[in-house]
Amino acid sequence: MSGPEGAQEVRAGAPDPLHDRLTSYAGRPAATAGTGKDPVNAPMIRHWCEAMGDTSPAYQGPDAVAPPTMLQAWTMGGLTGHPHRTGRSAAYDELLGLLDGAGYTAVVATDCEQEYLRPLRPGDLITFDAVIESVSRRKTTKLGTGYFVTTRMDVRADGEPAGTHRFRILKYRPGRRPTQRNAPLRPRPVINRDNAGFWAGVAEHRLLIQRCSDCATLRFPWLPGCNACAGQEWDTVEASGEGTVFSHVVMHHPSFPAFDPSGEGGPYAVALIELAEGVRIVGNVVGVPYDKVRVGLPVRLEFLRTDPDLELPVFRAGEGG
Repeated sequence: MSGPEGAQEVRAGAPDPLHDRLTSYAGRPAATAGTGKDPVNAPMIRHWCEAMGDTSPAYQGPDAVAPPTMLQAWTMGGLTGHPHRTGRSAAYDELLGLLDGAGYTAVVATDCEQEYLRPLRPGDLITFDAVIESVSRRKTTKLGTGYFVTTRMDVRADGEPAGTHRFRILKYRPGRRPTQRNAPLRPRPVINRDNAGFWAGVAEHRLLIQRCSDCATLRFPWLPGCNACAGQEWDTVEASGEGTVFSHVVMHHPSFPAFDPSGEGGPYAVALIELAEGVRIVGNVVGVPYDKVRVGLPVRLEFLRTDPDLELPVFRAGEGG
């Protein structure tokens, strides 16, 4: 997750009685005596790796370990939550209740940090405790004004320390949206040294896929190293442009006119496209209404200029789609 960039502290020195009350919760438990609903297990590891496209041999076979980034997955309570008196604490609920009562009713996750102390292996029993680590001073962000609440979870495997998970949310009062006078713009892509080559290809109307120089595994999205052999060297191959819809969702809320050809804000479809080369990419399907997008629909790559400064790969439904 990205960090809380752009947050600005409300006028320094301004009285903030609510912050004084909120900080009194620092150091109090956010979760107590938490127990993972299932031991670390091979099926969940397999599902995770398939979803992430991670083919590392370290996560397969009789000596498999769990991907480190699954640390939080083993602590989650799912739709039914954790058993009574475990998981989230009364102190954490009180803290959020104070914020809700003061009008800071909206919430968004901003970032997380993880530290790994030992690998998790199938059969490990997971327990955890969490603490309210800090509450920031009141900040103003593009979403609105609010407070960043940070919790730290200490995870154990069979009683041994296994890792730490810090999670930060923003509890905020939504700001008023300015009147939209110009056509809404899509979010700008974040271009960095790891993916600059991909966007350079898009500018030339080429969809480039990374290929490991050591094992020839194709990978997408772009990564600094191979997720199959950990090789650091790579070149690229150009996608043919042929593909099919692997899965899709229809976005009904929130309204986002920039993603809807009608300008009304949706609903609109977001699809995961499986390219002929075997890798997958998220993109918009054009040429058919959102409710006609389906799994297996053949599509072909084209490039769409959404505004004078942004061009994106999209996928047009094939004949008879």
